[in-house]
Amino acid sequence: MEQLWELTHALEKRVQLPLVNLPGFTGGEVHPGVDLPADPVGAARELRRFWNLGDGPVKHLARRLESHGLVVVAPSGADHAAAKVDAFSSAGLLRPMVVLTPNRADDVLRYRFSAAHELGHLVLHSSSTGDSRQEREADAFAAEFLTPQKSLRPLLPERIDLSRLAVLSQTWGVSVSSLIYRYREFGLVSDATISRAYQRLRALSTQPGFAPEPVRGYPGEQPVMLRRAFELAASDTGLTIRELAHELAWKPSRVRELLGMPDTRPVLRLL
Repeated sequence: MEQLWELTHALEKRVQLPLVNLPGFTGGEVHPGVDLPADPVGAARELRRFWNLGDGPVKHLARRLESHGLVVVAPSGADHAAAKVDAFSSAGLLRPMVVLTPNRADDVLRYRFSAAHELGHLVLHSSSTGDSRQEREADAFAAEFLTPQKSLRPLLPERIDLSRLAVLSQTWGVSVSSLIYRYREFGLVSDATISRAYQRLRALSTQPGFAPEPVRGYPGEQPVMLRRAFELAASDTGLTIRELAHELAWKPSRVRELLGMPDTRPVLRLL
């Protein structure tokens, strides 16, 4: 996170990034001092209204966060220290920051929920301590932000029908598992019915429509703001990766990784 801030600051000296448009965030530039409701569901509904998202699915979530001034990265390199972390964020800097770890890159729907979960932390919690209450609140925010009750409730079949939920999953960009949990949150079925549905879902986990799909197949979910800021600085001032790495005292490979720029060098393979 510290490196992400250093990189962002170095680029902002050369390129004006989108203004921070996140009500409740202390560094907000578009809505400074405007607070969202304290309850997760209310906050999610109000933020959708602020961002003019309507009542439908949220497409291209990572890009949308960036368009409102949030810095989002999804580094490709393995980080053993974050092996059990899907994502993390920081509200203590001049820009809200979200890091989506590689752990969920093979499941775009869980990746999207993780991004919405961190958005919930940013608007609900001045500092994220990771305690169970905060995690539940961020989950509740993410569920309502991605699948508003007003819109989703009329679409859910009266009985849990996994094939129909798979279609809704693709439409709304959330997992079937998440949709089943919404039944519980809406009080539509018993806990025993929920348990049986999860059992059936596990048996279908490798079938088309239920198997995870990697993020690389969804360009709108891949962050681009920092890479495009670098490209703009490069075209305007001639900035190079090597110069930026020298300024930051990093290895060029680390700069490319956080910018989301693949290493284009050919790979030598020895048999």
